[in-house]
Amino acid sequence: MHQTNIQPWQHAHTFGQDQKRAGERRTVIVTVLTAVMMLVEIVAGIAFGSMALLADGLHMASHATALCINAFAYVYARHHSRDKRFSFGTGKVNTLGGFTGAVLLGFFALFMAWESIKRMVSPVAIEFNQAIFVAVIGLVVNGVSVLVLDVKRTNHHHGEGGHHHDHSHDHNLRSAYFHVLADALTSVLAIFALLTAKYLGLIWMDPLMGIVGAVLVSRWAWRLLRETSYILLDREGPESIQRKIKENIEKDGDSRITDLHLWSVGPDIYSAIISVVASHPLEPEHYKRLISSDLGLVHITVEVCKCKDSSN
Repeated sequence: MHQTNIQPWQHAHTFGQDQKRAGERRTVIVTVLTAVMMLVEIVAGIAFGSMALLADGLHMASHATALCINAFAYVYARHHSRDKRFSFGTGKVNTLGGFTGAVLLGFFALFMAWESIKRMVSPVAIEFNQAIFVAVIGLVVNGVSVLVLDVKRTNHHHGEGGHHHDHSHDHNLRSAYFHVLADALTSVLAIFALLTAKYLGLIWMDPLMGIVGAVLVSRWAWRLLRETSYILLDREGPESIQRKIKENIEKDGDSRITDLHLWSVGPDIYSAIISVVASHPLEPEHYKRLISSDLGLVHITVEVCKCKDSSN
């Protein structure tokens, strides 16, 4: 039996996931920074008997855990990028990391709200100077982390290549960014509330700012949950890309797209299955070549059918 060389028609499904993403290194840096600060505060809190320091250290531990998940997602996706068990590569591991981070962010918001309500009902004594010191240190650390994870700057300097329609689509990076941003926001609100309570006697400002922070963090969490769940459930890709595909293929006037499925397989990369009907059909490769190369399509399957009512 004649053996046909099919290698030219085969391709890998790594889609760039085997390379380090720009957000990976930054996420690892912030994870280490947060973990070190967490250990310092916990050790200092135990050594000096400071409940404020110990509480803030444990609070940072929750974010350190979330950041570890984000860092792990990057590494896992890269190391398993050539695993054939993943039909379209490991791009969605990035989204799964973002989804997990969003869930943890939501729980963090609920915890903030619960603790704030408890303190409104049953106020506790506050060591203002110590608490303000802790909040300022936390703000400095988290401010540095926010700068390191700045989404726009990270994606502006990315080196993976490929097309990017919306640089915010690295959901794993956005999750890490929102966690450190939530910490920074908590520190800002805490400093404002503590100064107001110390100098104006408005003790209720402390728990009130906690509720304000919880509302803002929950909005970030909900937005990220919605975006990542759409991708994990294979919701149809951007309407703008679908429209461009139709324009590219139907511009000859003879071809019509009868079925189009477009979905995300990784950050800003998509797969498409297209059914084309034409009176004078051509090879599938012809229609693939018609599609703009700047749409982020990394895996395209084209089915071509001839109009039944067309003349021979």
